Amino acid sequence: MSSYPRFSVSRRQLVRGLLATGAFGATSHLWTGCSSQTKAPGADNATPASSTASLVMGVIYVGPKDDYGWNQAHAEGAAGLSSLAGIKVVEEANVPETTAAAETMRSMIVQDGAQVLFPTSFGYFDPHILALAKEFPEVQFLHCGTLFEEGTHPTNVGSYFGFIDEAYYVAGIVAAHTSKTGKLGFVMAKPIPRIVRTLNSWMLGARSVNPDATTQLIITGAWTDPVKEAEAVNSMADQGVDVVTCNVDNAKVVMETAEKRGIFCSGNGVNQSAVAPKGYLTGAEWDWTGVYTSYAKLMQEGKTLMNQGIPHLYLGGLGDNFVKLSPYGAPVGEAAKADADRAKAGLIDGSLVVYQGEIKDNTGAVVIPAGTEYKPGHPELEKMDWLVAGVQGQITG
Repeated sequence: MSSYPRFSVSRRQLVRGLLATGAFGATSHLWTGCSSQTKAPGADNATPASSTASLVMGVIYVGPKDDYGWNQAHAEGAAGLSSLAGIKVVEEANVPETTAAAETMRSMIVQDGAQVLFPTSFGYFDPHILALAKEFPEVQFLHCGTLFEEGTHPTNVGSYFGFIDEAYYVAGIVAAHTSKTGKLGFVMAKPIPRIVRTLNSWMLGARSVNPDATTQLIITGAWTDPVKEAEAVNSMADQGVDVVTCNVDNAKVVMETAEKRGIFCSGNGVNQSAVAPKGYLTGAEWDWTGVYTSYAKLMQEGKTLMNQGIPHLYLGGLGDNFVKLSPYGAPVGEAAKADADRAKAGLIDGSLVVYQGEIKDNTGAVVIPAGTEYKPGHPELEKMDWLVAGVQGQITG
């Protein structure tokens, strides 16, 4: 006797399937027809379903929520919303930067009644967020990373980001103090300006302690690639690098590999000290709980991007609780702690400006002239396509 497999399909999976086959338009009202809806004048698209919660917030991750990195940091921030009354959070992990992102966003709006979405990966923005924002003008889309451009982007789109390069600068100070060889390493996912800036800040911090320090750069080309990340750390260790850091979605592999090779490591995204208890120095962490909570409270007060009650661009650094340093690990000496704490205080009060000329790139060309400074948020920092002196590697060509 033959048997037939049984399939269990969630409503969201069904929505995504219908979206993919073009059948969504004929069926979406099956879920929304009995709920109270508010449609924008002149809009003929499906509208968000009602919810028992006063505010439904959707969060979308490109990887798993427990990746010891980018996605986990955002998931921890979203979890912090649980203390607020009247908030419902819907989440979906492992959503690639493809049309799947658009399908997930649409399903959260129509099926779950989400009034605001936080799509947290860089590649979600164009074209997916921009297209959905036009389709659902009453839903707010807050993207982590891309800078909002007035007059170009829809008014229901905003962006937020933290100056995590400040934390990398401080971590670079600790790395240079701890390194015996003066050879540091950096594993990078993709060479986009904000990630490049974390590397340059790390190098500038290190060279404030040891002017001869170098950082070897290896780019994997993917947000997460455990094989290439492990290969990169092993290659660096073989060449005498004794402190590594990274800017990838999941830093766990980099930390674990460094620990196995007996070299020091500095974290990225969240605290990874648990996976490298002997060699972990500190780390540049995100702190999204306060950011998400601030957004939620403003929205509960009736403020939106559209009525200008919420800024379209929300940025901050160490002094604004957007980012933080991991606690110092056992190998960190007192001199390193003192220098790092002093730099951190300067970054918080504004007395320390990392990108203050003269600064040369790794080809010897002056990229920031003497007498010029770029403080956090300066537009020139968002165009960074050069590597500071001391970095061994290239990001173009």
